[in-house]
Amino acid sequence: MVVLKKIGVLSLAKMMTLFGLIWGIISGIIRGALVELYAPIMGPVGRWGLTAFGGIATFILMVILGIIGGFILGAVIAFFYNLFAGWIGGVEIGT
Repeated sequence: MVVLKKIGVLSLAKMMTLFGLIWGIISGIIRGALVELYAPIMGPVGRWGLTAFGGIATFILMVILGIIGGFILGAVIAFFYNLFAGWIGGVEIGT
């Protein structure tokens, strides 16, 4: 057994950024489609054709938030893992 004693903060943050990108794309497609789906009941905004912009903006926003959130979450997780691993030991990984 190998014990993982420390995780590089930037290393995990970069990995989680990619997970956040994927999550942002999936979430953006779903949420952007929902904006388009509910366009007819959105009143004047739907009648003016601005919902296409709303769906695209929602997609872009979700991708950006996924990337930023993934990076921050990865850094925080690595920081606390390193802190807790110093107190109670790391995770055992079988080889």
